[in-house]
Amino acid sequence: MSLTSLLMPMVSEHLLAEKRLLAQRARAERRRLAAGQAHEVHYFHQVDDPLSALTGASLARLLARYDVDLRPHLVPPPTDAVAPERARLQAYSRVDAQRLAQRLQLDFQDPGQQPQPAHTAWAQAVLVKAIETGKFASLVGPVSAWLWAPTNRQAGPPPPPVPVPAAVTPAEVAAHLHASQALRQQLGHTTGASFCYAGEWYWGVDRLYHLERRLQALGAQRAGAERGCLFPLIEDWRSPLPLRQGTPIDFFFSLRSPYSAIVVPRLFELARLSGATVRLRYVLPMVMRGLPVPRLKRQYIVSDAAREARARQIPFGRVNDPVGRPTERGLALIDWAETMGCGPAFVQSFVHGVWAEGLDAGSARGLRRIVERAGLNWAQAQAPLQRQQWRMVAEANRLELLALGLWGVPSFRVGDTAVWGQDRLWALQEALLHQAPDHPPP
Repeated sequence: MSLTSLLMPMVSEHLLAEKRLLAQRARAERRRLAAGQAHEVHYFHQVDDPLSALTGASLARLLARYDVDLRPHLVPPPTDAVAPERARLQAYSRVDAQRLAQRLQLDFQDPGQQPQPAHTAWAQAVLVKAIETGKFASLVGPVSAWLWAPTNRQAGPPPPPVPVPAAVTPAEVAAHLHASQALRQQLGHTTGASFCYAGEWYWGVDRLYHLERRLQALGAQRAGAERGCLFPLIEDWRSPLPLRQGTPIDFFFSLRSPYSAIVVPRLFELARLSGATVRLRYVLPMVMRGLPVPRLKRQYIVSDAAREARARQIPFGRVNDPVGRPTERGLALIDWAETMGCGPAFVQSFVHGVWAEGLDAGSARGLRRIVERAGLNWAQAQAPLQRQQWRMVAEANRLELLALGLWGVPSFRVGDTAVWGQDRLWALQEALLHQAPDHPPP
């Protein structure tokens, strides 16, 4: 075992610990009070991003609940390194935003295409001016609704959808976008639809409840404001459902993905409650396929996964990164484990081991523990460990994922519904409901 494998679990456990996070928050609050500052929340908005449209449209309601100083910024789309499958990202984001809007009772309909460049430029100019005049929170919703309207598909200068302040020049928009992008990177993030409060990031309406809980703990809620959160955590199913036994769920995952790790126990519990059958569709991690993952993106994913895991009481945080040999050895055993009737048990044992216990799956000792507690024989595991067929299977799974219009993990498919993200298990649940014998077709 290398020194890195020995130290990494202890270091990650410290860095991702809730105790450390709470101490950081307490220090930030002491600094704020000492400086006599308001609760300052930075918000980064990308006008042609559907998730930004949902998030921006919720700002007025957020400000009605909390006494905060909102600092909005317009940002350009993320770089290619952050969004390597840009066309798929855009197409899926529209579908996902429509699904999420329906769930949260917001207003967004997928128009089937991105906004016209001229319309996007107009919206940017209007909203930069709105930031300058302090009207962003009240205008971003109507401007976004107009920009994304399904009937608004013609190129050319658009008419104002609402009374707006005079727009700024293209040069002023470009300068604003450049400065905002630099600030976002300096503060430590890569995408739009994102909030930053006292060093901590919250991406989209899905994570707004984390920010709200923090503000509530600090006493920032306005007197007489509605209690609770605008968009509370969407709970997983807790009781059995009358579905067709054996309904298949295709589960696309990576053993190196922290989001895959925290959804595995929840997915298998969903399968138990619904009688569904999980088909394991493993893929190689992006970095092991030669795709770069920027440092800021990695940092946010791991810290967000830890926060989401705590919210759902999933063990996580004592990490021994399985990149390279550990992942290869784990993937080599999945098909064999399935033939032994222990596929889900092995996957759950592996991700729990490397993401919550700090086991080194690249070592014989660590992998043996993972194998044996899944109900498998370590001696029998030696033969499949030498095989390489899993590489072809992983590539076939990746191509199938791309054919669904997706590229990231974890992703799921039930029937004609394909969804991406550990925070979209509710969409998978809704798709399963359509498979119930007494449920009308969607």
